Parts: sequence; structure tokens; C-alpha cells
Amino acid sequence: MENILQIQVIYFAKLRDLIGLDREIYSMEEGNNPSDVLASIKKKHNIDIGTNFKIAVNDEFSQWDIKLNNGDRLVFIPPVTGG
Repeated sequence: MENILQIQVIYFAKLRDLIGLDREIYSMEEGNNPSDVLASIKKKHNIDIGTNFKIAVNDEFSQWDIKLNNGDRLVFIPPVTGG
């Protein structure tokens, strides 16, 4: 039987505007990664936001294939433009 993890997702900028929330808790199976969480977000909120994000897990930039742990804080960081 798989363990269920609680992952806190924090939304900024475009994601916060589209979803209408600052943060949300996702229950995920052990072994899932940020790509799996993003797929769940897209499905739950019925939005297509692409994958052009950097990610941070527990306040450190990370890779998309990192395995998440119970209680992790996941942030999707949208591209920033400016001059």
C-alpha cells in the first residue's frame, strides 16, 4: 500500500490569478514529483498553464523529477520579464 503525502503548493503571479488561491494542500502518493502535482493542479482547476516554470521545494530551486516528501512546500515560479 502506498503512503499518502501532504504537499503544500504555494501559488504566485499567473497561477494565483488563474486559481484564485495563495496556497493549497494536495494529497499525493509517495514517489510523486512536481510534474505529477502540476498535472493534478491542471486537472482539479481545469486550466492549461504549460510547464514553463522553475520550481522550488522547501525554498530551494529544484528539478522537476525530484521525489516529494510528506510536508514538502512546493512553489511554481513563473517566468519573469522586464527590462
